[in-house]
Amino acid sequence: MRIIVASLLILTAIFAFQSRTSSSEIVPPVEDPNVYDVLKLLGDSASEHELNSSMPYVTAIKGEEIFHKGYTTGPNGTDTKVQSKLFKCWACHNTVIEEPDLTRYDPEARLSYAKKNHLPFLQGTTVRGIVNRETFYNDDYYKKYGHELADKAHRNLREAIQLCAIGCSQGRPLEDWEIESVLAYFWTLQYKMSDLSLTEEERQTIKQALNGNGDKSAAITLLKSKYADHSPAHFLLPPSDRKAGFGLQGRPEKGKDIYELSCLHCHKNGRFAFYYLAEDGISLRHLRYHFPRFDNYSSYQVICWGTVPRPGKKFYMPQYTRERMTPQLIEDLRSYFESPGSAK
Repeated sequence: MRIIVASLLILTAIFAFQSRTSSSEIVPPVEDPNVYDVLKLLGDSASEHELNSSMPYVTAIKGEEIFHKGYTTGPNGTDTKVQSKLFKCWACHNTVIEEPDLTRYDPEARLSYAKKNHLPFLQGTTVRGIVNRETFYNDDYYKKYGHELADKAHRNLREAIQLCAIGCSQGRPLEDWEIESVLAYFWTLQYKMSDLSLTEEERQTIKQALNGNGDKSAAITLLKSKYADHSPAHFLLPPSDRKAGFGLQGRPEKGKDIYELSCLHCHKNGRFAFYYLAEDGISLRHLRYHFPRFDNYSSYQVICWGTVPRPGKKFYMPQYTRERMTPQLIEDLRSYFESPGSAK
């Protein structure tokens, strides 16, 4: 009986919501169902990263504080030890939708979307909808971290959170209740039905399936086709001839966007880096000079290969993947540094 009531409540809400692509006509606020809840009502299997409700001290608020501040209030009522002295989770990850099309990763489209919505243009994928994904540390990241670490994290979001805490943020391991709290926060960022670009015909297909008059398996497949179930990751190689670059015509205006939304996000006033950058000629001249060189100040090198922690300087730069940055965008950045008047 509870399942039937829940199904009817969600069903009522599904077709009252206003999708992101629908008319802008103002409608009364209604409940916006979680995609995961609808999938379960259609008979989809439960996710392995559903929350452990029996674990004490776990709250989404604590997870949000760890994500944004690096610490929270512990079981004893005092602040926990900072997870990392170098990075916060938001150094590399947004918490909102960052792709105009949830089914694909397009750096060009994402940059335009980031500029329009005042979002950072980052190496890591957004954690919005991360609980709706099925695998983590994919492709070349799987190779980078090795089987011992990546095997555990590839299909286990809790292990992926821990790997990010230790490996990516160069910090301490999170305790079980901290991981569960971060996971609880991520569940507040799951996809809603209004996030998906569903046509009226597709809504009817789901409605009929929930009513028992349609193919539930087909409805599940339909819903899952509306967002990517993983984040592909393939590393770039710098051009073999750095003076010639990738041989593409740069667009300085795009390069300016990358500098402001990406480079300055971490490097302005040394927020997450020991290499300070600013919106001034000194920074731009330094970057322009080193761009075609073979050193750690070369944008070709650090964008494609990143940097590694060094003795006394555990800060490092994660590289961009092809799904997060393209050769064209790298040349756009170079053209901005080399454009007349940009680095006077």
